[in-house]
Amino acid sequence: MRKMIEWILLLAIALVFVFPFLWMALTAFKTLPEVFRFPPSFLPEKWQFVNFSIAWKSGPFLTYLVNSLIVTLTILIFQLLTAVPAAYAFARYRFKGRNMLFGLTLIALMIPPQVIFLPIYVFMSEWDLVNTLWSLILPYGASAFGIFLLRQSFMQVPDEIIEAARLDNASEWKIMWTIMVPMAKPVLVTFGLFSFIYHWNDYFWPLIMTNSEQARTLPVGISMLKSTEGDTLWHIIMAGNMILVIPILVIFFFAQRHIISAFVYQSK
Repeated sequence: MRKMIEWILLLAIALVFVFPFLWMALTAFKTLPEVFRFPPSFLPEKWQFVNFSIAWKSGPFLTYLVNSLIVTLTILIFQLLTAVPAAYAFARYRFKGRNMLFGLTLIALMIPPQVIFLPIYVFMSEWDLVNTLWSLILPYGASAFGIFLLRQSFMQVPDEIIEAARLDNASEWKIMWTIMVPMAKPVLVTFGLFSFIYHWNDYFWPLIMTNSEQARTLPVGISMLKSTEGDTLWHIIMAGNMILVIPILVIFFFAQRHIISAFVYQSK
């Protein structure tokens, strides 16, 4: 009886999280009058697959898609190139000021990025980077969360493995990339997925920094979809959001094994 209650509770919680996504998916196949109908209809009267074609053709959707890919993947590469050496240094080196620097990293982890948007915008404006993809990439080039996550993973690698590599005259650079990084693969995949999802879906910062179609990313571009009369086409926007979500679902499907491994590895 107790197990059944637990399953019912878990199912109810799952429905709370799944229902908004399901409603978005169904709305993507409705007509605009159906979207505003009251009482609302759960299923479309007639499945409007044409909504996806309209969403794709309503603006430079391919440009938005390419911009999102460039921004998201470049940020991820920069974050990995900075987080891996920093995490390795914090985990395996004893140097003056290490605890203070790691404390500053934790403080940076606790500060919402929106707090520093204004000074960053001023800096980007002074360097004529507003309305460029670099203005979306550079502020996120390093990740305090990535440093913290990888440090915790690197600290769990036995010292004997590191010492054996040093006895074989392996350089610290080689130890870091050929021993530490492969052993932290589940954590790296998990961090990569978190980073990809966050920046793929990021709306507020690209909205501030871009004012032309050539620099916009998918979330901002989708929000600009309107009719010739200026009305917001919610069914088309939902179709665009479905296109936005599909890459995340595909990546999560193939990466879920590594995510589970990362949580198991970190809990040991």
